[in-house]
Amino acid sequence: MTDKPVRFAAVGLDHAHIFGQVNGLLGAGAELVGLSSDDPTAAVTKTARETWPDAPWHDDPATLLHDDSIDVIVTAAVPDRRGPIAVEAMEHGKDVVTDKPGCITLDQLEDVKAAVAASGRFWSVTFSERFEVPSVAKAGEIVRSGRIGQVVQTLGLGPHREGDRAHVAGGDGRPDWFYDEARYGGILTDIASHQLDQFLWFTGASTAEVFSAAVGNFAHPDTPRFQDFGEVSLRSEGVDGGPGAQSYVRVDWFTPQGLPAWGDGRLVILGTKGYIELRKYVDIEGRPGGNHLFIADDNGTEYVDCSAEQGTYYPSLLRDVRERTTTAAPQEHTFEVMRLAITAQQQAERRGYAAGA
Repeated sequence: MTDKPVRFAAVGLDHAHIFGQVNGLLGAGAELVGLSSDDPTAAVTKTARETWPDAPWHDDPATLLHDDSIDVIVTAAVPDRRGPIAVEAMEHGKDVVTDKPGCITLDQLEDVKAAVAASGRFWSVTFSERFEVPSVAKAGEIVRSGRIGQVVQTLGLGPHREGDRAHVAGGDGRPDWFYDEARYGGILTDIASHQLDQFLWFTGASTAEVFSAAVGNFAHPDTPRFQDFGEVSLRSEGVDGGPGAQSYVRVDWFTPQGLPAWGDGRLVILGTKGYIELRKYVDIEGRPGGNHLFIADDNGTEYVDCSAEQGTYYPSLLRDVRERTTTAAPQEHTFEVMRLAITAQQQAERRGYAAGA
């Protein structure tokens, strides 16, 4: 194992999640050696180049994807491009760290699986609502301690604010691809992948099945291929002979302007001996800031401020690059999360203005 820094390049700078990904890798000790993207005029691209001016810009992404001196490619490209970018990177000997959704069709997922198998590289999807949210990490510790017993259900709420222009950098608003299901993958493939990841992780399940799903467009008649609401219910088989678990997920783009955060993300984890509730980003009319954890069990109730908790995803990624492991996010887990998200999207009943899209 070498002590040299892991060298990485960012290829695909279309979503502001790239800032968390790049800063996470830099903070863990990796070296950013290049930037490239399909659309150099995109607001995020321009802001990224201003943020990391010492990273050389390459007009042709293939220059970085094929560079033998680069260990990792990180991408937050338009979602329909993430799978192909990942495949090309792995074919040229690089591990891949991609924004969610890591791909948007089952065919793309099969291509990624084939590339992983053939190359021996890993494909990690940055489920930031777990990897970059300290309260979720703390909840995992509590669940694994056995304090709330066996997890039997998770309730995941993922509201977002469409008008948060800072979220896409530059103040230019949402780009056209954001409103086209063929490019972003649909609301369940996109946003709900976070909650599906958390369901599998908290229950310890290796697989699950979708038994109900719906998407809707209730407030955007001019862009019927955009979905502003989605819901999915799923269940898993029991772990080690247990009775299994279930989940309900709701995601939407209806966060009001008056909320002092882009979304009131919540997670409730129900166990046989108690439950945990997370207010990830805001506690309305309550404590300031985010990362609030509440727990109730037979001994009473407790509040835990999780703002100082440290995540392990990015340091683990670099260790995985060096040691050829997948401790940051097991590969089969990542595959299954994306399979579930895409399957839910495909099976979803369509409501409102989305019904004819």
